[in-house]
Amino acid sequence: MGMSLTLDQISALIRHRRSIKPAGMDPAKPVDRATLMTLLENATWAPTHGMTEPWRFRVFEGLSREGLADTLQRLYRETMPAAEQREDKFAKLRDNVLQAPTVIACWMQRGGVEKIPEVEEIEAVACALQNIMLSASAIGLGSFWSSPPLLETEAFRHWLGIREQDRCVGLIYLGWPKDGATWPVSARRPVTECVTWA
Repeated sequence: MGMSLTLDQISALIRHRRSIKPAGMDPAKPVDRATLMTLLENATWAPTHGMTEPWRFRVFEGLSREGLADTLQRLYRETMPAAEQREDKFAKLRDNVLQAPTVIACWMQRGGVEKIPEVEEIEAVACALQNIMLSASAIGLGSFWSSPPLLETEAFRHWLGIREQDRCVGLIYLGWPKDGATWPVSARRPVTECVTWA
């Protein structure tokens, strides 16, 4: 059952993954279809209780991003209380979509296995999205997971064509970093602060 990757290599990839915001992506450099299909295929190898495979993806590229951007801005105006609306957030909803060459709407499609709690199905989709982001990092492709509250509105579910029992868990933005960009570096608190031994 040996694998070609060592634990050190897997650890390095996991620790190398960073969020690359759409503003740091080159909108003129598309992500080719073969690469996208590999990333999505990797997503489907996430853990899934009962083999329900609840993840679903809709890919927006090229002009289809305009429709997504328009919808996000319209729903922001319609669903956010006027007193809480901010013009910078309104603008960013559109800018993010158009700055990334690829945007993937990701949702949990609730299956017929009612004994599996909804939270486990959402967790499975979250694992699938981590697979996408790790795979993207492995080839130097930027990724950013965004989950604005309007994704949970009935209006967005209707626009996306998903059912009331389904849950959109986020938008994954994908794009090659702009020329000259440096890959971000981060840190985490010592793992000893998060672990207790029974």
